Amino acid sequence: MSNTFSPSLHIYPFELKLAQPFRIAHETRHTQPSLIVGLYQEGQEGLGEATATRYYGLDLSQMEQIVNQQRTLIEEPWSQPEQLWERLASVMQGHSFELCAIDVAAHDLFARHQGVPLWKMWELDKQQLPLSSYTISMGSLEEMTQQIKNHPWPVYKLKLGGQDDLALVRALRQITDATFRLDANESWSFVQAQRWLPAMVDLGVELVEQPLPRDHIDEYRVLKTLSPIPIVADESCQTEDDVVHCAALFHGINIKLMKCGGLTPARRMIAHARRLGLHVMVGCMTESSIGISAAAQLAPLLDYADLDGALLLAEDLAEGVHIEAGHIYLNTRPGTGTRWVVPRPRQANTSPMQ
Repeated sequence: MSNTFSPSLHIYPFELKLAQPFRIAHETRHTQPSLIVGLYQEGQEGLGEATATRYYGLDLSQMEQIVNQQRTLIEEPWSQPEQLWERLASVMQGHSFELCAIDVAAHDLFARHQGVPLWKMWELDKQQLPLSSYTISMGSLEEMTQQIKNHPWPVYKLKLGGQDDLALVRALRQITDATFRLDANESWSFVQAQRWLPAMVDLGVELVEQPLPRDHIDEYRVLKTLSPIPIVADESCQTEDDVVHCAALFHGINIKLMKCGGLTPARRMIAHARRLGLHVMVGCMTESSIGISAAAQLAPLLDYADLDGALLLAEDLAEGVHIEAGHIYLNTRPGTGTRWVVPRPRQANTSPMQ
């Protein structure tokens, strides 16, 4: 078997139906467009995913075109996934989601040809993994209560952004003793954060993601010294260059593969964050098990995980990592361990696979 890869590029667009409407501070959505990238060689196909998320101004058809434009560079010989990432990074600036799908597919293909799971190829220990949170989308107290009752988990990520989030968290605490992680998606003011964060200590809140708008740098610097609860950067931490800037403003960072451009930069970001004394979380979009299984390969390196994206779908595209009641179960299949559970689709913008 060759140690050089010259894979055929395949592109699969999907419209993923959500199990229920998903609300955050910025929008409500019922479906999630998603682009699956396949890299095929010698009977093996590596898979990666990029969601077309409106909040980031992404359009599925444009994403297809952007990936297809890089066909020559993708299919030219490479020997390591990192080599392909470096080749593409300079010409795909501003297209980190698409770059992520390609990078993940390359890692998946590479490890499949080695016959080992990615986590094992990286010499990680899958026996000690953090619990993943389950996301409770924004809604009325009754709606959020029902979501919690329908999904009994040990850790919840509460999507916030209302007029009195402290009162809401207090009310939700009455129905569960699970750990709470809060995600305000930049919706709090500095005054609200100053008042609410100390009160959250006695409400079983483990951390708060991105309470203030990302450009409120001076306020974040003050809030970091005042907050009794770890503050984790999400919107403020998108690329490798953001890690060092976050160290002065936050206690931790949330890395999302699609924002940073894939597994190649994510692994470097984790190492950099550790050197700076930051906590590390890996999060996800509303995506299928193809994307979730890739992110889960990093789980042994993390303090926190938020990898429930595929559980929010009405129907998944694939199976891979299994997450049940917060526990992450990595399988032993090669690569990211994914395989299609829907009929394998026709490729878009490609010739039929030989």
